[in-house]
Amino acid sequence: MITRTPFRLTLLIPGGLGLLAGLDAALLLLGLPAPITTDRLPDIHGPLMVFAFLGTLIALERAVARGRGWAYLAPGALGLGGIAALSPLPLIIGQGLITVGFALQIVIYRSVWRRHQQIYLAVQTLGAVSAFAAALLWLAGVPVPHLTPWMAAYLILTIAGERIELSRLARTSERPEQIAYWISLVIFAAPVLALLHLEAGQMLLGAALVALVIWLWNNDIARGTIHAKGLPRFTAACLLAGYGWLAVAGFMWILQAPILDGRAYDAVLHAVFLGFVMSMIFAHAAIILPAVIRKPLPYRAVFWVPAALLHASLLLRVAVGDLRDQVWAVSLGGALNIAAVLLFVICAATSAALEAKNAPGSLHGSSRRSDPTAPSVSSGTSTRIDLSKGK
Repeated sequence: MITRTPFRLTLLIPGGLGLLAGLDAALLLLGLPAPITTDRLPDIHGPLMVFAFLGTLIALERAVARGRGWAYLAPGALGLGGIAALSPLPLIIGQGLITVGFALQIVIYRSVWRRHQQIYLAVQTLGAVSAFAAALLWLAGVPVPHLTPWMAAYLILTIAGERIELSRLARTSERPEQIAYWISLVIFAAPVLALLHLEAGQMLLGAALVALVIWLWNNDIARGTIHAKGLPRFTAACLLAGYGWLAVAGFMWILQAPILDGRAYDAVLHAVFLGFVMSMIFAHAAIILPAVIRKPLPYRAVFWVPAALLHASLLLRVAVGDLRDQVWAVSLGGALNIAAVLLFVICAATSAALEAKNAPGSLHGSSRRSDPTAPSVSSGTSTRIDLSKGK
């Protein structure tokens, strides 16, 4: 059953609902008309996007890679937690389910670690522990702005682990991987320090992010594949642009900590979660999703449109709106951010539908073309799916 597309799509649907609800909450926070209005939505915008949407997607990918039925309890709990948080049920129910989901995700990593002990897997495990800590703190009533370093560490370390693994294709020495591990440890430790001393913790996190960006710039193969064509070039462009936004967030935390509210908070928050994380999603959607849902998602040139809109609108929002305190730019940039995400979803769905129409029943459409910048979804399991080599 776990290999069947309908089963996996069922687990993916709550993540999609988390995305839509998170975007709806974003409209409310921008003071713009939104399809759904509730008192709770604006307060849980961040957790919906990070825990319910991204957490469910990441956990589902890990469950597919692990290939065991019990592993699907992780995305199931996260998805149900997101739905519960959106419902009239007490918020603590959704928070509890999300906490359980991340605990199960740690168990997945642990089960893989027993058979495949690698640095990149350790980095991803640190990310899962950060997510579990964030969920616990949220459950304990810690305000969402104080959870930002933890949520950022979760996604950054998860993505960094994938890039560390893939960088092996261009390395002849183990030293860069060891350096990346120590940087990752600092990223993991910074949120802990922020609980004790907010300014010092945020400054340490910012310094570690800048160090990670430098490492990625020197070791990630995206610098080479940006000169390729098609999907490899699109993926590389999204990666490099995302690294730029991660550096922006890092420098802001260094120079302006502590940041908990105001325009600076809006800028650093969206530099990380839109500029970096969402750009990573755009980069890998045509590679990862087919392996997860067993349906082809071919790359098409139209993918450049939402990607360009995302970064251009974020530049308007941060450089003009946040840094110059121009309300109109924040509102316009934020609305265009949402439009970019929705446009990418539409483009991806249309591409998949056209592929299904042209090649009904095929699981190996043009989405399986080679992309040397894409991470594998195996995380070291024995049933390795090495998408970077197209097999």
